[in-house]
Amino acid sequence: MQGKLRGHMDTKIQHGYLVLADISGYTSFVAATELEHAHDILTELLELVLGQLTPTLTLSKLEGDAVFAYAPEARLPRGETVLELVEATYVVFRDRQEAIRRRTTCQCNACRSIPALDLKFIVHHGDFIAQRVAGIHELVGSDVNLIHRLSKNHVAEATGWRAYAMFTKAGLAHMGLRPEGMHEQAEAYEHLGDVQTHSMDLRARYQELTDARRIVVAAEEADLILTQEFSAPPPAVWEWLNDPKSRNKWALDTVWTVGGRPNGRTGIGAQNHCAHGKGSSYTETVLDWRPFEYVTTEAREHGFPPMIIIETFRFEPTPDGKGTRVTDYLRMPTPLSQWRSVSRALCKFMLVGMMKYDQVLSGAARLLDESAQDMESDARL
Repeated sequence: MQGKLRGHMDTKIQHGYLVLADISGYTSFVAATELEHAHDILTELLELVLGQLTPTLTLSKLEGDAVFAYAPEARLPRGETVLELVEATYVVFRDRQEAIRRRTTCQCNACRSIPALDLKFIVHHGDFIAQRVAGIHELVGSDVNLIHRLSKNHVAEATGWRAYAMFTKAGLAHMGLRPEGMHEQAEAYEHLGDVQTHSMDLRARYQELTDARRIVVAAEEADLILTQEFSAPPPAVWEWLNDPKSRNKWALDTVWTVGGRPNGRTGIGAQNHCAHGKGSSYTETVLDWRPFEYVTTEAREHGFPPMIIIETFRFEPTPDGKGTRVTDYLRMPTPLSQWRSVSRALCKFMLVGMMKYDQVLSGAARLLDESAQDMESDARL
């Protein structure tokens, strides 16, 4: 009927993560600078944030200076991935911001004011309904309203932080985390009451991540190099290969359990335990942890003779931007390590010939594809 608004609502309630990434300082930046240059700079930064958050999250809509995205909880069974995604996005944002500043020779107000921009995140877990009206897709529900209300908060006033990630109590609960050193405060809103929040200083976290010593197994020192392509994006593959629960779905004849978690989360010093074979087991310790980029671990066999495996998994987007190329660099220190050809032959015999490392990696890729297809089928029901 002409003149009548036609719409469609999927009345199925979904449960999942809601993420709002907001470029702070936007209003004053635009007001005090040349519009054309300001627009170009903000567009580049917004596209960068959007590219980092998706396709792990689904874009709901762009809101001027903010990106609003979501993910059903089944897509991110390892809730810690949400925190790592926020941190990784902020690191890339700060690096690009600095790169824009360095490469420009323009002295206009917009280019000189780039350092005044920053990024903050609001993360919540709740219920929502996907609605499509007149061709426009958006989410609705009280939890959607809440996360937008939370963008107006008092964290900066209480802490002096320019950039932060705020998590609601419900968000942290579903992530299964309680990182140390978070700022806690309640925000009050009309019709919504008090909302308990937990926030972390992203500038301080950026400094920690960029200052940390890097430990990697380089190609020239590896005894064995394996490569496998996955059809899923890096954050999904990262979760699949690192989460003990996920590893139990694809690892051969092994049972993984979670060990120690320094500072309440996965990172340098975190441990996992693996039981395999005839009563054999080993402990895996994280030596370096760069979410979605690489992870280096040391695995020590409990038994005789003791075996140590040091490996670095590198995650790179495939050329089409949809998948992930994983390269596994393995080093197996032994008394024969000084004789490189002998050491490499021994490593290949043990890890490929006996332990079937190559088959495990290809099997992990196949099972992740099947798991992703099952989740897509469930989402359409």
